[in-house]
Amino acid sequence: MGHPLWPLFDLSLRIDDLELRPPTDDDLVELLAVAKAGVHPPELMPFAVPWTDPPSPQFERGFVQYYWSTRAGWSVDDWNVEFGVRRQGQMVGVQGIAAKNFATLRTVGTGSWLGQAYQRQGTGRLMRQAVLAFAFDHLGAEVATSAAFVDNTASSRVSEYIGYEPNGIDRFAPRGEAREMHRYRLTLDGWRTRPRPEVGVEGLEACLDMFGVAASADK
Repeated sequence: MGHPLWPLFDLSLRIDDLELRPPTDDDLVELLAVAKAGVHPPELMPFAVPWTDPPSPQFERGFVQYYWSTRAGWSVDDWNVEFGVRRQGQMVGVQGIAAKNFATLRTVGTGSWLGQAYQRQGTGRLMRQAVLAFAFDHLGAEVATSAAFVDNTASSRVSEYIGYEPNGIDRFAPRGEAREMHRYRLTLDGWRTRPRPEVGVEGLEACLDMFGVAASADK
């Protein structure tokens, strides 16, 4: 084991030419550079929390503090793993998956971002499929949820392609103005009815208990 004190650093998902790993501090430096190069046009805000808006150096400090907080706040009843995504070795963005009371509810939520230079190349779909395979096929999830503002057609298309069903409307005001957000829901049965790429998972056994899952659930 490479990281006995925090075995999540040894967890990896592989799909097509992507590798997803929880970022180390060195990886955060790479991710920060991708985020600073641009995630979305400045006039748009695709996130419920406008984390890309603060000026420097608040942006840089807030960025690393958030990823540190996902480690410090981890518990089996409330966890959030943010995978740094590499395509052909190049860091391109983040794919997150989180859950509360997972052992009972068996429900996960996902969120992600990609550097603008790496968007509209099929990467968003692949990295979402990677964490869904991780959740459904290895953790024993039964439901996955996602959401996208109504004008974020790229994210909505990913959800629809994978097989999510519409699940209502939320309202958020990331920049002080109310906007509507589509909610989506995918069940285990829905996941299994769609063709999907093969996903390789390594390093899960050492950290399986951190997700509140018995060892027998990793199939």
